[in-house]
Amino acid sequence: MRSVPRVPRGGDAGKRRGTWETSTLFMTNDVAECLMNDDRPVDNAPYFSHIHGGFTVEGWSRAAVQSYWRVPELKVGFDFGAQPWDFMGTPTWFVSHTHLDHIAALPIYVARRRMMKMEPPTIYVPAESLDDVKKLMMIMHRLDRGRQLAEIRGVAPGDEIELSREHVVNVVNTVHTIPSRGFIVSERRRKLKDEFIGLPGEKIKELRLSGVEITREERIPLVAYTGDTSPAGLDNNPAFFDAKILITEMSFIRASHRRDKIHKFGHMHLDDFLERATRFKNELIIAAHFSTRYHPNEVRKLLDNKLPAELKAKMNLWV
Repeated sequence: MRSVPRVPRGGDAGKRRGTWETSTLFMTNDVAECLMNDDRPVDNAPYFSHIHGGFTVEGWSRAAVQSYWRVPELKVGFDFGAQPWDFMGTPTWFVSHTHLDHIAALPIYVARRRMMKMEPPTIYVPAESLDDVKKLMMIMHRLDRGRQLAEIRGVAPGDEIELSREHVVNVVNTVHTIPSRGFIVSERRRKLKDEFIGLPGEKIKELRLSGVEITREERIPLVAYTGDTSPAGLDNNPAFFDAKILITEMSFIRASHRRDKIHKFGHMHLDDFLERATRFKNELIIAAHFSTRYHPNEVRKLLDNKLPAELKAKMNLWV
């Protein structure tokens, strides 16, 4: 497995060239390197990249700084705290909530696609925020003197969005200080119903041709994204614990930070994960959105000491 941080040239990041570190302390065979080269002449925002089970997760998140993620194979992204140039080609995005560190780059993304003569993207936002997001786009239209061409749609818990014949996104409520949504991308498969298993092929064909529904749909949760949420956002949505890949927040880790206050502001603490350690059936958990109070080394050391072995083996820290 590879975890590759990509950082922009110039500024403080430019000074760090040659000192790349992987933040995936708990994964085996990690490799960290700078991939800035002639094939990627624009590298404007940092992100990590990790391949698991045939899916590439790319992104980065730090509390009050910026959050953005995408899964290229599914052609979807989550949140717009910033917008790496490489992410421009992803056509469908889901916004968890409208705090600036999760939505500030939305107009930039839309403007870039127009400039590059790409089709207008489709962007899903919490239904409660839809009118204001459209107003934001209109204001940016006036300021930039360029049309903000995008299909922006509001989503509510229980909504289902079809990405393709094989993949759908289910929308759930999370628990934050403003309206917020989580998203679960699932694979749809058709399976033979139990009562027909073992029948000869000719008999199954005969039933199908006679109009009998011989298959049932099976859903396999592949990638889940919580955005910012208190633990209730996890507990109210069991699919978060079952998805093969879970992308979530762990904003606070120190014992001295009061969990009641953290939960009130719609975030999670390391101890929330420890209490639920046996519930996480995920193959991979990407934990991010750590508070800027913490140095990355503090995050790695503390979690290395406190996480139980089974949870540590599947957790990937992006800090």
